[in-house]
Amino acid sequence: MTETADAWAPAHGEPYRPVPYRPARMPRAESLTRAAELRARMQQRRTVRQFAPDPVPEQVVRDAVACASTAPSGAHQQPWTFVLVRDPEVRRRIREAAEHEERISYDGRLGEEWLAALRPLGTDEVKAHLTDAPALLVVFQQRYWLGEDGTKHKHYYVDESVGIAVGMLLSALHLSGLAALVHTPSPMRFLSQVLNRPENEKAFAVIPVGYPAPDCQVPDLVRKSLDQVLVEV
Repeated sequence: MTETADAWAPAHGEPYRPVPYRPARMPRAESLTRAAELRARMQQRRTVRQFAPDPVPEQVVRDAVACASTAPSGAHQQPWTFVLVRDPEVRRRIREAAEHEERISYDGRLGEEWLAALRPLGTDEVKAHLTDAPALLVVFQQRYWLGEDGTKHKHYYVDESVGIAVGMLLSALHLSGLAALVHTPSPMRFLSQVLNRPENEKAFAVIPVGYPAPDCQVPDLVRKSLDQVLVEV
């Protein structure tokens, strides 16, 4: 599928040009119903580490990335790149490099406090999801952009912007019937090398995407209640 919308270009230094925004107001009853349904569906979202090899619809993943790209960002600079990796050999190379770093981390680099926090999740240095899942989305944050004359221009609130986009990506994937996992091997410099990304991009997260394996298991976890996370003043 080829996108036909006008290509985005930096609006750096251009004057403010507002346009009307008049969305239809949703009836209160419909809003309450949709919110309750969304809450129930999102409560079913789980981080999955065991994936079936079955292919996923490419357009579903593309649409989820398009949803993520509607996220708010500092100065509307949209400092993100999503690399969709389906090639088995590239995924093998990513897994090999990730497991190398993870072995070092689990052998002591993380420290006992961090390892204790991870223990209830049942994680270890083996990252089969990187090759079992039929697709990987590697998210890069753009630290700056280059003008036509090669001048570097800073992006603002990059961590916050990309973090919001990843959250929206996970929601879109889940609501479209797919499972995902946020994997953040540390350090992640190898991802730029394997995927040949430009100097201004820094790896933010690796997100395997697919369907849960038939024998998939997840940790027996309890989420905080609304009363524990919401303060009303």
